[in-house]
Amino acid sequence: MARKRKSGGKTGSSKGRYKRVQCSKCGRSVPRSKAKVVTTRTRLVDSRMHKELKKEGTIILGGSHRKYLCISCAVHSGVVSQRAEEERK
Repeated sequence: MARKRKSGGKTGSSKGRYKRVQCSKCGRSVPRSKAKVVTTRTRLVDSRMHKELKKEGTIILGGSHRKYLCISCAVHSGVVSQRAEEERK
């Protein structure tokens, strides 16, 4: 049977099985090597306050939020794009 991708659509080494994570959009269970990871940074203060505090020289820490997306949700939300057939292998 013909293969579409050399890697089988997964990233990482030949470890075998990976833990499954849940997609943040649709809730589908996906292997961690196959899921796309999106990290978003959050600020604890609004933008005007952030500018004023930066002028004073204070260090403002922010949080980060990690989301796992399945392939179909990542394509739908524009995180990744489909490649041409020639570029796939």
